Amino acid sequence: MALNRDFIGRASAPSAPYEVSRVKIREFATAIGDNNPIYRDREAAQAAGHPDVIAPPTFPIVFSLGGGALLADPELGLNFAMVVHGEQRFEYRRPIHAGDELVTVSTVTDIRSVGRNEFITVKSDVTTVDGELVCTTYNTIVERGGAG
Repeated sequence: MALNRDFIGRASAPSAPYEVSRVKIREFATAIGDNNPIYRDREAAQAAGHPDVIAPPTFPIVFSLGGGALLADPELGLNFAMVVHGEQRFEYRRPIHAGDELVTVSTVTDIRSVGRNEFITVKSDVTTVDGELVCTTYNTIVERGGAG
């Protein structure tokens, strides 16, 4: 069954603020196997010109993947049992650093059928609680065998 194309252009409400901590950055860097000291040591990060430790470039996946309630809406028709990760990319205005409080608003930007698969792309704007755009994420997920 095809996904509901009426969701294209639909945006989520802003997420609750996500508080970025040194611990979460360190845990993420460890999970991805990146030992760069600017992700772990405040002095190293400051020596590199940052106010505190910064997060690895893919860190926003922790709190921004998928559009949350948008993708869970039954009217969309997404079968999570058949979902795989397609691709992701990040466009940064500045690095994420410890101490940031970030809010995400996600928008479904595309839904398309490719063979028997449904591809849904979600753009998420990640801002500070004060409204400063930090980065934009683009995530494409695939519902296998959904179209037809």
